[in-house]
Amino acid sequence: MGSTIHAYGGGAYAVDGSRVWYVDRSDGRIHLLDVGAGTQVLLDGVAGFGDLTPDRNGLLAVGETADGDCLVHVGPGASSQVLTCTDGFLAAPRPYGDRLAWLRWERDRMPWDATELWAANRRNGELAEPVLVAGGDDESVLEPQWSASHGLTFLSDRSGWWSLYAWDGTDVRPIVTMDADIAAAPWELGYSSYVHLAGGGLAMTVHDGPRQRLLVQQPDGRREQVDLPFSVIKPYLAAAGNHAYCIVSSPTALSRVIEIDLDAGEAWRRLSRPPSKDWASFQPIAPTELRVDGPGGRLNALVYPPHGAAADWAAPTVVRAHPGPTASMTLRPDAQVQFLCSHGFAVVDVDYRGSTGYSRRFRQELYGQWGTADVDDCVATAELMIAEGRTAPGHVFITGASAGGYTALQAVSRSGVFAGAVARSAIIDPARWQQTAPRWQRPHAAALAGPAGPVRAAAVKRPVLLIHGSDDHVAPFSDVAQLADALAAHGKPQELLVLGTAGHELGAKDDTTRALEAELAFYRHRLRALAGG
Repeated sequence: MGSTIHAYGGGAYAVDGSRVWYVDRSDGRIHLLDVGAGTQVLLDGVAGFGDLTPDRNGLLAVGETADGDCLVHVGPGASSQVLTCTDGFLAAPRPYGDRLAWLRWERDRMPWDATELWAANRRNGELAEPVLVAGGDDESVLEPQWSASHGLTFLSDRSGWWSLYAWDGTDVRPIVTMDADIAAAPWELGYSSYVHLAGGGLAMTVHDGPRQRLLVQQPDGRREQVDLPFSVIKPYLAAAGNHAYCIVSSPTALSRVIEIDLDAGEAWRRLSRPPSKDWASFQPIAPTELRVDGPGGRLNALVYPPHGAAADWAAPTVVRAHPGPTASMTLRPDAQVQFLCSHGFAVVDVDYRGSTGYSRRFRQELYGQWGTADVDDCVATAELMIAEGRTAPGHVFITGASAGGYTALQAVSRSGVFAGAVARSAIIDPARWQQTAPRWQRPHAAALAGPAGPVRAAAVKRPVLLIHGSDDHVAPFSDVAQLADALAAHGKPQELLVLGTAGHELGAKDDTTRALEAELAFYRHRLRALAGG
């Protein structure tokens, strides 16, 4: 089971009583599993389906083709009806009696930049009197939901932060506003960053730097933070009555599903199974937060010390540029962090400009400056680590995957603070990425591209390790192979590790193991070379 719609999927199943609809990744079709009646194929013929939502007499889904998106209703007997189409993108079909809400955005925009929320009546299976509720060129609207207490609710960043609003059929009014983002950047369909509780209350995630908190707003407007020993709450909140359900983790706690009884204060219990045996030797490493005064202002970073380090530790350090680049660092267990810290390295995660969770303005500060602003922020972080005595000149490296790999390679092309770079599944040429990126992400590639341009072998100042899957079509393997050849022709130290038939995501256990071992060997070799050994 799994969806590939909009490249990253989401909303691949829906449950209504004894019926379960799901998208089979192997054939891209919608299937229906009905207890007692077996499984049947309902719909195929498009590039992907997602955002499956039960309807009163069937199912709603978003279907993607090479030319755009369609909103589809699947009724009894596998009958289907197209409700609306666009050459751009659709998401979040949300029914409520005879009404339907959905999101739409243009093909040259990203959903965290500009979306529209529409609502319409349904008559004889068709949409009638559609109304633009909110959104436009300068507003990102996300996660519409209906409720008896509030009408149509949604998240909007019209204030500069993703806050919660409601529409009563005529006017829009704020419900929860604050200088903090309630939503995460919608890389997948089907996110739920807030839920309606019994009696008109609300529970929501609030982003606070690298962590998320759970906030409850009572019907009378009082707000209370739920005290949980977790720092990550994934955007898949659910509720039944006054019980909330969420997926949580922290640097010292593996992911788990928990139930929170909001009528009993902060009582919660774990619902999911014990963690995989692959993490049986998990040794928690808690980071400290670092405030960095970068060229563009104050930044957040997380510093993970070597395992077992004393309070006054100093160690070779790896700065990580997260992928996306409209993503953010996360306070949860990470295999790369665990591995490097257990071998005597410190790891520093940087929420450089462009990261999510710090306002609309901060998200867009990387537009037109990719390979420049992000590099400046990573350099400032490395220099602060040296200035504070946590590491030494020549003992700092940079690593990144996908968009973060581009940042890492540009960093060793522009600055001498890093002793080397490791780039996994790296994007090499932003202009070419506008052609090879999935349809959904091409506007992002166009918005990010700036004067830094492609990674040029002649400009690379430090040794690099390139790790890439030969079947990567998002960041084509041919690009990184050409860069490796050009580096060799210029006499620049380089290594290229090709991971069989891996794609853009290095998800296979063997691929991850080989990548981590090669990365560690690269850092150790460079440190020995610098020491003259």
